[in-house]
Amino acid sequence: MAIFCEDATRILQKRYLLKGQDGRVVETPEEMLRRVARTVVAVEQDKAYWEERFYTLMAAKRFLPNSPTLANAGRPKGQLAACFVLPVPDSIEGIFETMKQAALIHKTGGGTGFSFSQIRPRDDVVSSTGGVASGPLSFITAYNCATDAIKQGGMRRGANMAVLDYWHPDILDFINAKRTEGTLANFNLSVGVDGKFMSEVAGNGEIDFINPRTGRPTGKKVRAGELFDAMVMAAWENGEPGILFFDHINAANTVPGCDQIRATNPCGEQPLFDYESCNLGSLNLPAYLVESDNGNSRGIDWDMLGNDIMTAVRFLDNVIDVNYYPFPAIEEMTRGNRKIGLGVMGFADLLVELGVPYASEESLKLIDKLMGFIKTKASAASQQLGGEKGCFPNIDKSVYKGRCMRNATLTTIAPTGTLSMLVETSSGIEPLFGLNFVKEVLDGKYFHITNRRFEEVARKRGFWSSDLPDEVARKGGLKDIQGIPEDVKRVFATAFEIPPEWHVKVQAAFQKHVDNAVSKTINFPNQATPADIKSAYIRAWEQGCKGLTIYRTGSRENQVLKFVAKDRITEENPGRCSVCTD
Repeated sequence: MAIFCEDATRILQKRYLLKGQDGRVVETPEEMLRRVARTVVAVEQDKAYWEERFYTLMAAKRFLPNSPTLANAGRPKGQLAACFVLPVPDSIEGIFETMKQAALIHKTGGGTGFSFSQIRPRDDVVSSTGGVASGPLSFITAYNCATDAIKQGGMRRGANMAVLDYWHPDILDFINAKRTEGTLANFNLSVGVDGKFMSEVAGNGEIDFINPRTGRPTGKKVRAGELFDAMVMAAWENGEPGILFFDHINAANTVPGCDQIRATNPCGEQPLFDYESCNLGSLNLPAYLVESDNGNSRGIDWDMLGNDIMTAVRFLDNVIDVNYYPFPAIEEMTRGNRKIGLGVMGFADLLVELGVPYASEESLKLIDKLMGFIKTKASAASQQLGGEKGCFPNIDKSVYKGRCMRNATLTTIAPTGTLSMLVETSSGIEPLFGLNFVKEVLDGKYFHITNRRFEEVARKRGFWSSDLPDEVARKGGLKDIQGIPEDVKRVFATAFEIPPEWHVKVQAAFQKHVDNAVSKTINFPNQATPADIKSAYIRAWEQGCKGLTIYRTGSRENQVLKFVAKDRITEENPGRCSVCTD
């Protein structure tokens, strides 16, 4: 019996399965999983035992690693990590050296993040030539063009994050850079802020612009509220820039002796030091549901989940040792901290199976119990591995000094766009995008997605009809459809039907038990106002989130997910961007 469904197999054939010189697929999905398990087990003494454990975990679709691991394991120079951050120094030589490094990372399927805050502002002096600087935005544009030229081994196009701190003199140009549809298509943009900035916003204070070349104020100031309003308006119009709360990020920095963190990977879930990389993997939550003894209810198999967490942590830790590193500096930083990111997918489907509305106190209680359990078990696994294989080398620079931990970080919530399609579950911790839609996966190819759980409930409860899927697609949800019970509408509420404050509450609840960060989009209806978005930003900072991405329905023309009915198509945005899906 095939492990993966027909649509998943098509994705695997397109992106992940090995191909011969003639371009034809030369392995099956099962052989791919064997290839991955065999590669990752290479550093174990009992290879046969752990290869079977790793293979079984993936074949049961309870866990999958990030895309580069699936695609590149066992290949010559197999680069298996998904997330990288590279420094961008204030020199032409350094800027273009980093561009070259990013291109090589993109070629292997990795995504890159950069802080451009050290680049001198536009029209600043260039003493070596007597000319003037072009500013960070010009180089972001150059990086974007370079990314266009790289196709990541057929997996996906290059993914980047550009961060600029709020005090940079070019920040307003950066904030407005993507207000035209299609501009900088290979980049996500985020403004880096901190508690000082948020306090000045609240107190109607001013911000000094700082020239990074001199480290001194330029003499020009801006009202913090004016800057904040510009960010809000740009996000309201087109979903970008996002916001990163670096006070929260660095307060949770587990290796403060290494440096401050200044950037993240493309979807924002992995804050990293310069030259650091991280590999991710996700547990498929609905796979852990079991029937109660009396058959009247469902619950989580905590024993199975606990055992799989221990295995998954070992798997991800092994990836660090078997990985090919494109540059010595990346290998040094990555091996020095041994960061991994174990997360989850299928959270929305789990809630549906349990009959729990996404926007409910019961949902928040489940998050606290579930993610707390995962973090506790992952920490125990890392401690066990530390005793067996040794602590991460930079432990004396970390908050774990005096303990033996194998990994500086353990948990991350990634978007899992493609991975969740492979195991037929909802993406990451996002709510249900829709109950009937299509997704563009690669090169204009679309996959039709119908929520089978909704169809099962509709048939069981007696309100199914052949016309219902089209009606759901036209309206984007169940809210305005007559004849559907209210409890079903609450449980199957889609992303745009859930109040924004509940999106933030869910993100904050997960962040409480996540070492790294959380990839999550806060969805707004089309009629939302800039004031609504401003409120969400403030609420996210107050609740301890490390960043926020918003999307107001209808504010972009070209999207990855689309509601499709017989007589019309409407397009919506399911997440941060289309450049990085897992």
